[in-house]
Amino acid sequence: MLNAIVAFSIRYRGLVVALGGAFLAYGILSVYRVPYSDFPNFAPPQVAIQTEAPGLSSEQVEILVTQPIENAINGVSGIESLRSKSIQGLSVITVVFRFGTDIYRDRQAVSERLSTVAGELPSGVLPPLMTPLTTTTSWVMHVGLTSPTQSLMGLRTLADWTLKPRLLAVSGVAAVEVNGGEVRQLQVQFDPERLVQYGVSVEEVIAAARHATGVRGGGFIETPNQRIVLQTEGQSLTAAELSRTVLVHHAGSNILLGDVARVTDAAAPSIGAASIR
Repeated sequence: MLNAIVAFSIRYRGLVVALGGAFLAYGILSVYRVPYSDFPNFAPPQVAIQTEAPGLSSEQVEILVTQPIENAINGVSGIESLRSKSIQGLSVITVVFRFGTDIYRDRQAVSERLSTVAGELPSGVLPPLMTPLTTTTSWVMHVGLTSPTQSLMGLRTLADWTLKPRLLAVSGVAAVEVNGGEVRQLQVQFDPERLVQYGVSVEEVIAAARHATGVRGGGFIETPNQRIVLQTEGQSLTAAELSRTVLVHHAGSNILLGDVARVTDAAAPSIGAASIR
């Protein structure tokens, strides 16, 4: 048999060389097209759901937020297990599916259930959100920011509004999570005695603050030749501007927001912390 193969190869050496070249080209092409990964998925498909519930305690988050979401998701087919964690102001649910299921179909099924349960959550609770799709290797790089001149609030603002969008624009980056620092807020800290003195309710203060900081469309004006779009730019962007918002007219004078509350740039209540080692 071996002698026959050798004889055939010598006699038809042109054909053998051509076949060898064709197999070599096919092998090189297959190497570039083969679906391989340096970090293969070794864990089952998972979907993480986060729901912010400002002002609620851990027990309230568990009863009013986590359990309704779990009850809505339990009916999704292919679920292997369901894990949850309820802390002050935050609910985190991890849905683990069986091996072999399509993660995109799993996320679609979970998204449909979340859209129905969002309207059943208490007032003030933000809609449940699924975290971006990532591999099982999770986070592959941790970056810490320090500065001798910037405050924690300044560093967090830089990370949220400058670094994060640029990192997400990098090819292959699926998600960027920012931890630590201080999230800037325009806080209106009520003074109960002044509220009673001027006869102003908390609801009036909240409504005035929303109107002063909100962005609303100005509509448009039609002319015989064109349509002119109006853009409003009167919202308050600083604590000083917000404190000058008119609440009510009292005894011939205007009662400002700064007369009944302390308006300041302050950090949002933190639900965690981060350290650089």
